[in-house]
Amino acid sequence: MRHLISLDDLTDADLRAIVSRGAGFSSGTAIPGRPLAGTVAGVYFRKTSTRTRTAFSAGALRLGAQIIAYGGADLQINTGETSEDTGRVFSRMLDALVARTAADPAELRAWAAQDRMSVVNAMSADEHPTQGLTDLTTLLRHFGRIEGLRVLYLGEGNNTAAALALGLTRFPGTELELRTPKGYGLTDDIRWRAAAHAAAHGSVLHERHDMADLPADVDVVYTTRWQTTGTSKPDPDWRRVFAPFQVTDALWEGSPKAVFLHDLPAHRGEEVTAGVLDGPHSIAFDQAENKMHSAMAVLEWCRVGVVADEADGPR
Repeated sequence: MRHLISLDDLTDADLRAIVSRGAGFSSGTAIPGRPLAGTVAGVYFRKTSTRTRTAFSAGALRLGAQIIAYGGADLQINTGETSEDTGRVFSRMLDALVARTAADPAELRAWAAQDRMSVVNAMSADEHPTQGLTDLTTLLRHFGRIEGLRVLYLGEGNNTAAALALGLTRFPGTELELRTPKGYGLTDDIRWRAAAHAAAHGSVLHERHDMADLPADVDVVYTTRWQTTGTSKPDPDWRRVFAPFQVTDALWEGSPKAVFLHDLPAHRGEEVTAGVLDGPHSIAFDQAENKMHSAMAVLEWCRVGVVADEADGPR
């Protein structure tokens, strides 16, 4: 019985095993079976979700679990029950809880302080770890490797960017170039942790706050929605600040073979043009589908462990 609150909770071996297993599910080379038969998974989302909620619900069902879904207004937390008491009750009735609070992950860690119920962070304010695993799964599935890939990320240094930085830097030879608007970059804590991973694993992490001298011949161009779920921006003029970071077809002049990733939902005409999102370079909807395959790998790892081998998928 394991928890996933942050990607930093995973050993390198666990990280690779989950990603490999997810790629195996995606390619059809790994057969999931029903390892969660007889278990009950709670799916609790205080904030809106299409992909993550559907991915974990469908994934749990495909693995044999039964699910109970909760919305943001469904629990007695709204009438004054403490979060701690809610977590204690969950752990007496559920085998796993997938939760999106979009708040401080300390609440999730408090719920994980028991040995009955696995807790999975489906997005908190600081990090979106299951999105990071989805992104790595998508890279492995598409390229057949993660090592040595070069990724250009444009836009806000939000929880998706944080997970990407914490995950990709643990693969040798990778390069992650982030171009984020000034004042909207990675937090100091995430940047420090990702830089430590990069130093330990022989990868490169670089962040700038302008669009000059973009790297050429990158393998991936990645962006996310400028208005992250559950957040607001203090600067009323923020759209002007973000405008230069829009992903357009011009980016492919220097990287003609790059694929495009987006964690979705997308706002065509804001962070990305319709021509890019719906164009030949985009694998954003493959990426969305891989969220279910990755969710299955996470749930399997949480409850029964994952043993990845060559049959699980490309490495």
